[in-house]
Amino acid sequence: MVRRNDQRRAALVDAAIEVLAAQGARGLTFRAVDTEAAVPPGTASNYFTNRDDLLTQAGARVYERLHPGEAALAHQHTVPRDRDTYVRLMRELVDRVAGFRTGYLALLELRLEATRRPELRAVLTERVREDVAANVAHHEASGLPGDAMAVKLLMLALNWLIVERLTLPDVFTEEERDQLVTAAVDRIVAPDGPARD
Repeated sequence: MVRRNDQRRAALVDAAIEVLAAQGARGLTFRAVDTEAAVPPGTASNYFTNRDDLLTQAGARVYERLHPGEAALAHQHTVPRDRDTYVRLMRELVDRVAGFRTGYLALLELRLEATRRPELRAVLTERVREDVAANVAHHEASGLPGDAMAVKLLMLALNWLIVERLTLPDVFTEEERDQLVTAAVDRIVAPDGPARD
């Protein structure tokens, strides 16, 4: 029977994220999660039906922890709706996501594992589609320049910038990363009206 202590479950899922980031998907075992969470052996197996359950819950938890929070989203509605604000928001996004290094690395591991596990691929595909749709909807409601295509292109470009920052941090300096974010917004978001398809 699967246990229901939500705090313990969250701690175990957070431990799974750390294991994924440090050891990869192949290293994600109930025993490794128990060790990382500093709980008695066998604890994780009481909370998750199987390893696939643990993998998918770890992916969902990363997205949960990457969410900027309602206060940050509300603040975004109080700032000017121009390209300078857009650049600042994109820099903050890159910093926030890169600031959760183990979470982002765990997501990369989950994506790699999804190439071998159709069930995980289906779950991750749906979750990423939901994330893209939520980002597009938030952007459209924000009044910032650009359209849905610009949001998607920026997501793709900035995701790889984050990968570089986390895996090979010396490829670009901090100043170069800021310049790249600015250039991405300048080149992807059309200056007058929505981006052209």
